[in-house]
Amino acid sequence: MSDVNKQMVRRLIEEAQQGGKLEVIDELLSDDFVDHSALPGLPPTREGVAMLFAGMRQAFPDLRITIEEQIADEEKVATRKTFEGTHSAPFLGVDASGKPVRFEVIDILTIRGGKIREHRVVVDQLTLLRQIGALG
Repeated sequence: MSDVNKQMVRRLIEEAQQGGKLEVIDELLSDDFVDHSALPGLPPTREGVAMLFAGMRQAFPDLRITIEEQIADEEKVATRKTFEGTHSAPFLGVDASGKPVRFEVIDILTIRGGKIREHRVVVDQLTLLRQIGALG
């Protein structure tokens, strides 16, 4: 089961988050999905996930996500990944800088009944904000 769960998370990352196929979100996330780490201003729902992914694709149109490692058990998948792209539109309230960015993210997704039900994330926000020019 853990391999099936890993594949589901890989699909979410590769097709929806990186590839922009937002319809995959409705397929993989449950109706009662909860994002425990939603960005301020975004609903903690699958609609909020779609808004985040669309916003990231707009801000970083050349977004590349590398899955560095995944660890899974029967219900959870932890993924450490690296995001890279060019800051080409506003993001997190910061105007486009035209600068390349590279930062790490660790997600933990809970999967039950064949659907992603919960999300928690740790993002290296300090590195991201420095790279887009929000911090000195």
